[in-house]
Amino acid sequence: MSDAETTRESEPGTAGDGGDDESGSERRRTVNGDDDDLRALRTVADYQFGRGAGGALFPSGATFELRTSASGRPRQVYHGGERLVSYGTDGLVTLGVAGGRRLVADDDASAPRVVVGAESDPYVREGCNAFAKFVREVADGVRPGAEAVVVADDAVVGVGRAMLRPAAMRAFETGVAVGVRHGAGDAEAEAEAETEA
Repeated sequence: MSDAETTRESEPGTAGDGGDDESGSERRRTVNGDDDDLRALRTVADYQFGRGAGGALFPSGATFELRTSASGRPRQVYHGGERLVSYGTDGLVTLGVAGGRRLVADDDASAPRVVVGAESDPYVREGCNAFAKFVREVADGVRPGAEAVVVADDAVVGVGRAMLRPAAMRAFETGVAVGVRHGAGDAEAEAEAETEA
């Protein structure tokens, strides 16, 4: 095992976030943006979010922590102690708040952005769902069941799964627009816990 690779026992019940039910150990490797696994994940991100998304999430010159299952299958990608994405067994990625920030910040990437009013900010930031009545703007590329980045006042406040089509998010006065998986407040707590581990 190289200096850049470590093995850690997974905590019970945490395998699901990586989309993998393999129990046992989790391997961590420090990789650069030209690693084969990251190149493959870059291709998945381009397919899932549009051209340029893979480069926004995993730039070539950067260094990342890749967490894999015991069999070597990528599970999660971290940068600076923050989770960018988890890679599911369905072949798609789920965004972490840090990954959502990267997509929104990159002008070349077409982020699946849902903009909500300031009144929703504190709730979504804590992990509550974003409701349609508070949606101010939504990217046309957002699809029900797909990943979405919730933005308020030009800041990413959460990430999750879109529940409605863009037209419905704009028109409805009731209902969940985005089922929030992680709020920005959750991500800050996750990053703190990660640095203590």
